[in-house]
Amino acid sequence: MEAVRALIEGVLVLEPAADALEFDGRWTTWGQLAGAKAALQSHLASLGRAGRVAVLMRNRPEIVCAFLACVAEGQCLVTINPIYPDDQVAEDLAQVATPVIIASTQDWTRPAVAAAAMASGALCLEIGGADLAVRVRSEASVSLPEFPRAFAPGVAVEMLTSGTTGKPKRIPLEATAYEKALLGAALFEGGRQAGDPPQLRSGTSIMTNPFAHTSGLMGAVGFVLAGRKACLLERFKVTDFIDALKRHRPKVAGGPPAALRMLMDARPDPDTFSSLLAFRTGTAPLDPDLADAFYDAYGVPVLQNYGATEFGGVAGWTMGDFKAHRRDKRGSVGRLNPGLTGRAVDPDTHEPLEPGRAGVLQLKGSRIGDGVNWLTTTDLAIVDSDLFVFILGRADNAIIRGGFKVHPEDVVKALQDHPAVLEAAVAGMADARLGQVPVAACALRSGASATEEQLLMFIRDRLAPYQRPTRLKIVEDLPRTASMKVSQPELRALFAADQEEGETA
Repeated sequence: MEAVRALIEGVLVLEPAADALEFDGRWTTWGQLAGAKAALQSHLASLGRAGRVAVLMRNRPEIVCAFLACVAEGQCLVTINPIYPDDQVAEDLAQVATPVIIASTQDWTRPAVAAAAMASGALCLEIGGADLAVRVRSEASVSLPEFPRAFAPGVAVEMLTSGTTGKPKRIPLEATAYEKALLGAALFEGGRQAGDPPQLRSGTSIMTNPFAHTSGLMGAVGFVLAGRKACLLERFKVTDFIDALKRHRPKVAGGPPAALRMLMDARPDPDTFSSLLAFRTGTAPLDPDLADAFYDAYGVPVLQNYGATEFGGVAGWTMGDFKAHRRDKRGSVGRLNPGLTGRAVDPDTHEPLEPGRAGVLQLKGSRIGDGVNWLTTTDLAIVDSDLFVFILGRADNAIIRGGFKVHPEDVVKALQDHPAVLEAAVAGMADARLGQVPVAACALRSGASATEEQLLMFIRDRLAPYQRPTRLKIVEDLPRTASMKVSQPELRALFAADQEEGETA
C-alpha cells in the first residue's frame, strides 16, 4: 500500500486550511483530517505493522480518519457494521478479537457495544465531535503483540460481506490487490490517471454508500486519493441526496439501483440532475429499462459497475463505451477492467464456453486469487468477444420447485412490469411437498395502489404455473442490507413469521 500511502500523505498537506469533507452541514478541512489521522496513528504505532484494528464503520468524518490512519500505519482494518442490533455488534466484536477497537462517539453510547469492547481487553479509542478529538476509553489489558490474532500480514482489510443471501462472512482483502483496486478507480474518472501526483481538484463528490460495504470504503479513501472535496451522507435519503445535488452540482453521482429507482419515483424537477454527466451504480442488478427511463427523463447516462467484496471491481462502463455501445451492449455491466480476463464455463463440467454463451463466470487476473488459476464466481454470465460482461443472475439462487427451476429474476421482472410496483423481491421457502416454493414481496410507487390479489392476477399470464409465487406481500419497503441490497434472510423471515402464526392458530 506504499503508493496509496504516499498519495494520501501528499494530498493532505497541499492546502491544510481548505475544505475537504462536508457532513451534516459542517465542513472539515484537509488539515483537520490530517490531524485526527495523526492522533490515531500515535496510538496505533505501538501495534507494529499488519496489526488488526476493528473499526465500527459508520458514515462519519471520524471514520474516514480511522481508515486513513490504518493505511498510514500499514494496519489491517477489520470492519464492524454498526447498523446491526447492539447484541449482534457486541458478538462480532468478541469474535474478531482485535487488539484495537475504534468507534465514533455515537457508538460508545450503546451500552452493550461499549461493554463488549471494554471486556475484550483491547485498546479502545473514541473519536468524534466537531474537532475530531481522540480519547482513550480503555487501555489494552495485555501487551499488544501477545493479543490473540493480533496480526494479519499482507492483508489490508477484513471486510464483512453484506449478508444478502445468508449470514455475513468476513473476507480478507490482500494489500497488494486492494492497492491496485484503489488506484485503478481512476480509470472511471475523466481527467485523472492512476500515476498522477498529489493534487487538489475542483468539484465535490457525494458519498452515500455505507463504509461497511466495499464500495463505500473505496469512496472513503477515493476522494482523498483524487484530492476532491466530498459531501458525506450518513445514509441514503431521497430528500438529502437531492439537496446535496442541488448545492454541490457534481459532474458524477451514484448509488445502488434501489436508490435510482427511489429517485425516479420522487419525480424531481429536471434541474436536479442538470450538472450530472453520469450516474454510477453497482452492488445489485440494474434493470436496463430503469437505466433507459432515467436517461430518457434526464439525459444522464447510467454507468454500471460490477465487482465483489473478495476482489473489488471487475467490470464497468466508461463514458466512451457508453457512447459507442449503449444500444448493442444494453444490459451489460460493462467491459472487464484492464488486467482481468473472464469466461463462462459449463455449470456442471466447468468446460470453457465460446464467447457469447451463458454459463458460470470465471475470472483471472493479477489481483484475483493467485493470479494464475481461474476463480469461479457464483454468478451466471455471458462474456462476449468484446469482453463485455452480462450478469444473468446467481448460479446458487435458483428455487427448485418440485423439480422445476425458478429463477427469481424472472418473477421479479414480471411483478415490476405492473405500473404500481416500484420494486419486487423473491425468495425460496421450504415446502414439505415440493422442496421449495417462491414467495414475493412488493413495494408500491408513491401514490399508487394495488392489492395482493391484483398483482397475482397480473402475473398469471406472464409466468408459468411453477414460477408463480405461492404468497405475496405488499410492504412499505423491502428489507435491505447496509448496501441497500434486498436481504434474502429477512425477506424469508417475513413469510416465516406468518407461517408460524398460522401453525399456532
